[in-house]
Order: sequence, then structure tokens, then C-alpha cells
Amino acid sequence: MRVFPLLALALSVLPVPARAQPAAGRPVFPADLSAVNVTVAVRDERGRLVSDLSREDFVVREEGRPQEVQLFARAFEPGQDETLALDLGLLLDTSESMLQELRLSQEAAVRFLDAIPRARELFTVFFSDDIHLSRYDSENQQGLIERILDAKGGGNTALYDAIAVYLSRVQGSPGRKVLVLFTDGEDSDSRLTMSEILDLVRSSSVTVYPIAFTQGFRAGTSRGFLPMAFLRRLAEMTGGQVFTPQTSKDLPVIYEKILDELKAQYVLGFASDRPGDGKFRKLKVEVRGKGLQVRHRTGYYPARTVPSTD
Repeated sequence: MRVFPLLALALSVLPVPARAQPAAGRPVFPADLSAVNVTVAVRDERGRLVSDLSREDFVVREEGRPQEVQLFARAFEPGQDETLALDLGLLLDTSESMLQELRLSQEAAVRFLDAIPRARELFTVFFSDDIHLSRYDSENQQGLIERILDAKGGGNTALYDAIAVYLSRVQGSPGRKVLVLFTDGEDSDSRLTMSEILDLVRSSSVTVYPIAFTQGFRAGTSRGFLPMAFLRRLAEMTGGQVFTPQTSKDLPVIYEKILDELKAQYVLGFASDRPGDGKFRKLKVEVRGKGLQVRHRTGYYPARTVPSTD
């Protein structure tokens, strides 16, 4: 009999409408009243990161309505408060479908750990049909590296459940939340459906960077949905990016791109001009400047406003 203690925690903290809980309701992005923070990356027409913009260069629209940017922070500036604190998650797929790519995946995770800046929180999730979550800091990072290299492959894949478990640990905390996902994108054993986990990710403020090991992909898997399309969807809706290493030689460039982006991000905060109704709201961030491209999460779920009884 399988036991899901961590998944049970995720479902209790995040009210995702799982099949076993049809009345749980749609997940809600945790915001202080109507405050919304959006993490943004900007590139020029040549793909180079732009990190010297000011508050006046940005326009934030919610459902097409311009909002006043009340909070503005740049990652490269020293002395920032918790707005820019980094919570990092590493999800490592050790299932049967990853056996051929496991060594490369392990090497990727270890090299990334060696390169990342200091994070406030570092969570790791090893998953196959079982899910194991651990919290680390810089003082015991070597122990994490040894654990990654010792990980054994096998079993089915509970990718969607593993993402939900990670989100349950970072939901509601301030700062930037970044999830680096080492997987082939397949799922064969989760309790959550694809639509449920996509809805859950959409309701969070996490930015997802899938490092996709595509050599073992088989069309028609992952419950009828091509795995690569699922990983692209995760990245697009959260403002992240998908990477597809073929050999270990590809990994340093991938790390450099992710780390450079983390160092060049902006956080924009606004208070919505409409009461919370619990329904998904689309976000659009525009930059005043020719040829500049912006990546950010596509929207959020506002907490429902409770009418005052005064």
C-alpha cells in the first residue's frame, strides 16, 4: 500500500481541486490583501539581459487595466529586503523513465549547486513513485551533493505530486521562488491530474526552469500529453525557460543563463484596483523601449475580499 505523507501535506496547505477532494475549490495566490508581486526578466533584441531599468520604464496591466507600481526592486542592487530573497527548489526525477539520463541529471544538479548564489531556503525533492523532500543550507550542501550522487533510479513517476509537495513548502513566504526541475516530463503515478497541477502552479508565484532530458521521450506518454509540451507550459506560465541538454558539455551554458537571469530580475509590486473575487486575472508587463522582451508569470488568483461588517 502506498503512503503519501508529503502529498497529504501539500493538499492540506494548497486547496487544489484533486479528484479525492472535489469540493476543495480553486487554489488562491497568497497575497497580503490585494498586494501582488511579479518577478520580471527583460532582454533586448539580441537576447541580452537588461538590468538597468527604472520603475518608470514599466507598465503593469491586470486584465488590460494599468496598475500603479508601488514596489520596485532590482536583484543586482545590494541591501535589498525580503522582496528579493531567493527560495530555491531542486526537483530530481529518479524514476524508471529517467534511468538512461539519471547520471547526466545528477551531474547537472551537482554542477548547478556549485554555481548558485546563496539562497535563503534550499529545498530538494527526489521523486519516483515515492517523494522525499529535504531542506538544506550552505553549511550542509556537501551532504546534499553526496545524496544526489547516491540516488538510485527506478519506479513510476509522480511528477505532478512532487511539484505540489514543493509548492506546499514555499507558499505564502515573501521573496522570489525559483524551481529548477530535472526530469523528462513524464508522469505515470500522480494522484493529481495535469490540469490540477497546472492550475496549482498558475496560482503560485514560483518561476519554473525545467532542465528537460528529452532522449527518452515517447509521444503519447504522460497521460496523452507530450511531456515536452507540459514542461514548456510550466515555464511559459511562470516566466521561466526550458533547457534541453544533450550532453554534459551543454550544462555550463544552461547554468550561466539561469544564474545571469536571477541576477538581473526585477520585482514589481502593485495593489489591485479591484476587490478580490477569487477568479484568475491575466497580467501583462510592458517596458518602454524598442525591441525589449519581457518574461513573467501570466496571472494570479486574488484572495476573495470579505465585505466589512462595520
